[in-house]
Amino acid sequence: MEGLYKLLWDRVDHNARRAVDVYLSEVPDFRAAARRDGVRASMLDFAVLLRRREVELAADGAPFTGEDLAVLAAFGEQRGAQGVSTASGRRVLDLHDVLTLREIHEAAGLHEVAHVTEMIGWLPGNGLAGQNAYLRGFLAGQQRATPFVRRARELAETLLDDRAVLPGLPESLGLGSAGRYLITVVRFSGGPLPSEERREEIIGALLKRERVPMTWPEPGELVALFPCDDPETVRERALALVRECAELAGRPCATGAASGRIRALRDTAALARRISRVAPVEARPGRLPVMTDVFVELGVSRLPQVDDWLRGVARRLEAGPDLVTTLDAYYRHDMNRLNTAGALHIHPRTLDYRLRRIRELAGMDPGSYQGVRALGAAVARVRAGRWN
Repeated sequence: MEGLYKLLWDRVDHNARRAVDVYLSEVPDFRAAARRDGVRASMLDFAVLLRRREVELAADGAPFTGEDLAVLAAFGEQRGAQGVSTASGRRVLDLHDVLTLREIHEAAGLHEVAHVTEMIGWLPGNGLAGQNAYLRGFLAGQQRATPFVRRARELAETLLDDRAVLPGLPESLGLGSAGRYLITVVRFSGGPLPSEERREEIIGALLKRERVPMTWPEPGELVALFPCDDPETVRERALALVRECAELAGRPCATGAASGRIRALRDTAALARRISRVAPVEARPGRLPVMTDVFVELGVSRLPQVDDWLRGVARRLEAGPDLVTTLDAYYRHDMNRLNTAGALHIHPRTLDYRLRRIRELAGMDPGSYQGVRALGAAVARVRAGRWN
């Protein structure tokens, strides 16, 4: 062993200690794990062993052996079993890559160009094989030590943050991977919200129905990500999940959904969240709104002057009996008198009276072009609970 390889070999202990110090400084999960007896020493042993094998094999131009990969998998399994999160597992691998390049640069200086080229050529394929072995073990350890609900939540948060997903993680959860997701936001309203413990129980129950990534980032909002192959089928599944969620939470809710590709899901989730804020609050949601369903309400919500005007219209309707409810049913049934009266359990003449009363109070005919646009938007804002 000579040149760069000899220099790297001589620095193995120093580099390994520095690497462990960096992991503990940068990754809280590793810092927490290192407080247990023997864990920090195990981390250091692994850092030393890995660097020695990398130098030995790179000097010979040889790949990791099956025994090497088994050792890497065993160390990965230890970390996964210690409760290290998937995000922390990814972070440590990234830090290792950066530190490896730094160690090569420090050892080589300006005089080991040939060996540097060899080492840089050896790293990509063998580094990937080593990472994959470590990750297989890590996910196996996580599967034993980390509850399924938490792992599904971590996958959801990774996707929503537009970060790279650990290879093999979706498969280890039985979720599969997808290039596109329908993001469904459920926003709860009315009364005390479920405790953190109860939220975990609800997610666990929902995951038995639909094995999709989901998270409950704050007390009033659940987010589920459905792999989006067939949009219509997926919306039906998502609506069924929303209804079960509302029943389990015992709270009315509003929902919103939007679809997008991975690595662009943060903006997709933001759109779904905005849709949920203008969607109707219901004990049992009747549909899963997407942008095309509420584009008028989305525009109104961003224009305070228009919103104030519609609020004034809605207030005038408070003078009559159930006029907002009547308008809602009227528009939901495409302004068909008989169907609307049947849905409201009233006589068609009673419906006619209410529609005349609306025309008197609002100054516009509910069936006119202006009435449909203005009164429809006002009803939607009332049902979304935005003026409560």
